[in-house]
Amino acid sequence: MDILSITQDLIKFRTETGNTSEIDKCLNYVKNLFNNSNAVIDIFRKDNLAPVIFIRNTHDENFDAIILGHLDVVPASDGMFNPYIKDGKLYGRGSLDMKSFAAVALNSMEYVLENNLPIKFGVILSTDEEKGSAGTHAFMNAHPNISAKIVLDNDVGGDITKIVTKCKNPVFVKIIANGKEAHGSTPWEGIDANELLMMTLANIRKSYPYFSKDGETPADKWINTVHFAKIEGGCVANIISNHAEAICDFRLIETYTTKDLRKFLDACMLQGVTYDIITESTAVVMDESNPQILAYKQFAEDIMGKGIEFEHIGGATDSREFAVKGSTVIMHSGTGEGMHAEGEFAEIDSIKQIADIQIKFLNKLALEK
Repeated sequence: MDILSITQDLIKFRTETGNTSEIDKCLNYVKNLFNNSNAVIDIFRKDNLAPVIFIRNTHDENFDAIILGHLDVVPASDGMFNPYIKDGKLYGRGSLDMKSFAAVALNSMEYVLENNLPIKFGVILSTDEEKGSAGTHAFMNAHPNISAKIVLDNDVGGDITKIVTKCKNPVFVKIIANGKEAHGSTPWEGIDANELLMMTLANIRKSYPYFSKDGETPADKWINTVHFAKIEGGCVANIISNHAEAICDFRLIETYTTKDLRKFLDACMLQGVTYDIITESTAVVMDESNPQILAYKQFAEDIMGKGIEFEHIGGATDSREFAVKGSTVIMHSGTGEGMHAEGEFAEIDSIKQIADIQIKFLNKLALEK
């Protein structure tokens, strides 16, 4: 399979999350890549949720290995859906996040099929990862017995010299402040919801410092953090606000639970202020001495000709759906820059190296059968 050609084709589909027609075209394109193979392919759909394509070489659901990924992207200008190659880099929306590595997964699937590797192998590609992965959750609920000994996750990092062994638990919280309207000239006759909200957020900041690129940076980044993602309050300038809301994006390390967060938030709330936990997940933490992870790391170092480090990141991963079932999750991606920004690119050498590493590792799994 020509991975670069496939990637460029995938980038041309404007699979911005929710763009149903383009997502369907992209899924059909992927499905057609396996027309002349023995692949078992389903496109899972439920209600109005984003579809998930499931490609495998077996009807069983207890896999030796699975690759997880997604085909949706964040919005971008028209030009970013016209991929191009320059100076050893592949540019375009999704080149790094993560159509290059979806193409790598498809290449691995083709290799397993063509070489009849005696492993049960699958590829799962979702289409709403950028907005919460509701389609993936529905897919997993529809396949309650699905399992995998190994999960290869290429949707992390952006540096091929790093294997991720820890991802934080993302918890999104809505803070709701309710006050009493009054004329802006007589604030003593009202209760300002905006003020209540700001004071509550200030309470949160007492325990969660504000970090920024041009300000404070923690020496140890494996800590709980929060950013105030969205703040809304008030209708017009001369009316005391009777309602205000904020969305808080907490990232929690594995030793701090959602129960701990609830206890903390309870203590931060003022009278008239409440909160709802919108979504929560689980941290993904892998043992760095895991034999399969170490074997994969050795293949990567041999192919790259250099050492690889382990790292911890604050981002979430869909592989948590398998981590909670006991899968060994190997989180490793290629190198690039500009994720979710103009000028997004992936380094071509790193794309090819990830493909080679996966093939080596899958051959290893086959020899162990």
